[in-house]
Amino acid sequence: MNDDGKINASSEGYFVLLGFSNWPHLEVVLFVVILMFYLMTLVGNLFIIILSYLDFHLHTPMYFFLSNLSFLDLCYTTSSIPQLLVNLWGSEKTISYKGCMVQLYFVLALGTTECVLLVVMSYDRYAAVCRPLHYTVLMHPRFCHMLAAASWVSGFTNSALHSIFTFWVPLCGHRQVDHFFCEVPALLRLSCVDTRANELTLMVMSSIFVLIPLILILSSYGAIAQAVLRMQSTTGLQKVFGTCGAHLMVVSLFFIPAMCIYLLPSSGKSQDQGKFIALFYTVVTPSLNPLIYTLRNRDVRGAVKRLMGQE
Repeated sequence: MNDDGKINASSEGYFVLLGFSNWPHLEVVLFVVILMFYLMTLVGNLFIIILSYLDFHLHTPMYFFLSNLSFLDLCYTTSSIPQLLVNLWGSEKTISYKGCMVQLYFVLALGTTECVLLVVMSYDRYAAVCRPLHYTVLMHPRFCHMLAAASWVSGFTNSALHSIFTFWVPLCGHRQVDHFFCEVPALLRLSCVDTRANELTLMVMSSIFVLIPLILILSSYGAIAQAVLRMQSTTGLQKVFGTCGAHLMVVSLFFIPAMCIYLLPSSGKSQDQGKFIALFYTVVTPSLNPLIYTLRNRDVRGAVKRLMGQE
């Protein structure tokens, strides 16, 4: 501790993640529910990755990006949920300083990557519906790999900047993080210096990686909607609604909670509300994505039948 009463958290060695300790009677229930959703996330997303790899009929841009999304969701939930389960089950609710740094970095990186990847997936659907004759040229395998790589690189680069700025801020005496994982707003609240520059940076970068992707996605689906209205084939309409409807549902489940956390004024919501919103997009959304994309999906049902030797 220095003369101003500020501390370097690395010298103390740990943070306390308060999580849901205000509701001790709920912790066992939350543990069971979150564990179930986490297992669903692991099984569902691994199923999509393995199926897309094994069945050559699914070696298409759509399922390549969907496999990326599934792998992303696996990593995203694993970056925070195991630590949350440990804290809910036991009396110790600590995380090491280095562990907090790593968690903050990966949660931010993977969340940002998902924002960009969802834009890429919407462009793939736009090309498939609005430019069908040029689709194989537009979505060439090498270009698809470049788009996926750009999504991951942009997410991890943005996270590196935020993480460095956040851990440069000197902290006050207590180390209690009022959240269930290490995130930027919760850590900035531990500071005893003016953090307006950090908050402004967070707001600007959140706008770039949340609002702009959302605008691009909605623009893609606006063009898709116009193309759909001109379609005469009922089968074509059903296929478009099946794949695009699933993607739009995933976009809504991810972007709406993210906007509530990072773009709405903090005075407009309590910290407890923020925790439950974060719980939704870190636990529930990744577990629902495989169900949304596979239910009533003929390609997936056909792939499963071929894998089981029924076709």
